[in-house]
Amino acid sequence: MIQFRNVKKAFGDNEVLKGINMDVNKGDVIVILGPSGSGKTTFLRCLCMLDKADDGQWIENGKTLHLHNASRQEVRELRQKTGFVFQNYNLFANKTVLENLMIGLTIGHKVPQDEARSRAIKALAQVGMLEKAGAYPNSLSGGQQQRVGIARAVVLNPEVIFFDEPTSALDPELVGGVLDVMKDLARTGITMIVVTHEIAFAKEAASRVVFMDGGVVVEEGLPKDILAAPKEERTRKFLARIIPEMATEYYI
Repeated sequence: MIQFRNVKKAFGDNEVLKGINMDVNKGDVIVILGPSGSGKTTFLRCLCMLDKADDGQWIENGKTLHLHNASRQEVRELRQKTGFVFQNYNLFANKTVLENLMIGLTIGHKVPQDEARSRAIKALAQVGMLEKAGAYPNSLSGGQQQRVGIARAVVLNPEVIFFDEPTSALDPELVGGVLDVMKDLARTGITMIVVTHEIAFAKEAASRVVFMDGGVVVEEGLPKDILAAPKEERTRKFLARIIPEMATEYYI
């Protein structure tokens, strides 16, 4: 189990995270829902050290990592066991798809070239993008680029992959392909923490749903409980906006 404790982050006077606690078991697929500005993305970025938290701990196997004052070595070790899938792909435009996957292995993880190539080919096959190994990102559709982004995270063999609204930048007709790749990943048993508004994915793939608002966890539980019968008024009002059958007196 990984435990996140008291994760806090403020930007000036804006307290974005007010002390988030979360437990993650191996193989969990946790979907985080919430309105814009609720702190979802900031939470993921603080866990991956892309932003420095003001406070908080990552507790795993009896060891505590303090997110605010982690050493350079601790940050490096954390990043070696995590993957991150961004909203906007963040691929290197001047490198081929295969090179985009290999660079993190050879430079960041010091993996030999031959091994890096082999692992990159396997990861591309896993997301259905092997035939585009020699292509450059600007020749790919948004959905294809995001699948490469997922492969780039998978190739690192991480303990946990964080997804920050991975379909939000895609045209609607491309969303399904990316979600199918994510569902396939979930079935392999990899631990995933996913910020998304894709309710169908949450229903089908999530082991737990977390609803955040105002920098706190308002409610969490099994998908069938949170998505069908949430206990908290704030959760019900949010879901009423995106689940038509819930848009009764809670719809605003």
